[in-house]
Amino acid sequence: MTTAAHSDSGKTPGDPLSAKSTILETGAALAQDFQPVKQICAHLNAFHVYASDPGRFVETNHYCAHLTEDVRQCILYDGPGPSARLIGVEYMITPQAVKSGMLIMPGPRSLSSAWETAETKEMEDVITLYGKTYHLWQTDRGDALPLGKPELMMSFTRDGQFDFEGRVGERDAQFGVDYRRKQEARKGIEVPVIHPDADGGLITRQE
Repeated sequence: MTTAAHSDSGKTPGDPLSAKSTILETGAALAQDFQPVKQICAHLNAFHVYASDPGRFVETNHYCAHLTEDVRQCILYDGPGPSARLIGVEYMITPQAVKSGMLIMPGPRSLSSAWETAETKEMEDVITLYGKTYHLWQTDRGDALPLGKPELMMSFTRDGQFDFEGRVGERDAQFGVDYRRKQEARKGIEVPVIHPDADGGLITRQE
């Protein structure tokens, strides 16, 4: 499988922000009220795979807000830092793979035990959701700009589909977590029955 590079602002064309742009940003932050983005209440890290090319996947950072108790909307970035590139959007309506430990909510390491308890409770809700996900910027193939058509994305949902020891291990090291521990913490989460009207956009087991 092809892996994705992490965010690096040096790969994006253009000059550094000018003094004028920096002043405008600072002034806007003081004068304007960014209500939609202020509603973001969760950061999820997961891996998406291309529906058109299951051999390619992207580590994706989701920043999600609740529209209602039943509807979430997420903006997707290729990293968690200030220079991360916005690469897609997701409306949470398709089942996500959470029992594997692949999906995490990065949190403060000093509160690891308490945070993991809260994270597990969140996973109980997330596993029941449905999702519709499009990536607009193919950073994994080295695109410097968001070129080409939007790509429908899917999630890994079964054992044997992904290199946990390799790629997920690298992600875990970045955030100071361990998917094995999360598997154990989530083993009691009941796997939901997928609604028959849901799209078949789920990866089948790869032997």
